[in-house]
Amino acid sequence: MKKYSIEEVKASFSFSVPLQVRFSDIDGYMHVNNGIYFNYFEHARAQYLFQICNWNIMDVGTVVANVNLDYYSPIHALDLPVAYVRVSKIGNTSFTMEQVILGKTGQGEEIVFASATVTMVSVNMKTMKPVPVPEEYVSKMKKSTPSAG
Repeated sequence: MKKYSIEEVKASFSFSVPLQVRFSDIDGYMHVNNGIYFNYFEHARAQYLFQICNWNIMDVGTVVANVNLDYYSPIHALDLPVAYVRVSKIGNTSFTMEQVILGKTGQGEEIVFASATVTMVSVNMKTMKPVPVPEEYVSKMKKSTPSAG
């Protein structure tokens, strides 16, 4: 389990998206249900691919091959989480995304709530078979995260 500091995330992740905690996200323990974190991370990945790469999923799609998610602190209804995304590794047909949710608690304390490492695979939308990550997207990912490669 990699621990991220607030300073490290803000300095080394160039893309972020605010997350809305919905009433339906809260479970009987009065915090965001653990399964909802997958939705939060999925939303952030999709925004990254759309906003940073201008990825055309009708041509080349992406599928999740692996997700590793670490929980550090529960998110509550009045917290203000933000998801940060970067690409840490680019292979031939796959790439690895690092994601961190951090933000302010209802009491104003800034903390890291969770992190995830996700391996994505580029696929042909007709056959759903792996295809090389298109170079136009590789170059955009590298520009947004210079250490990716």
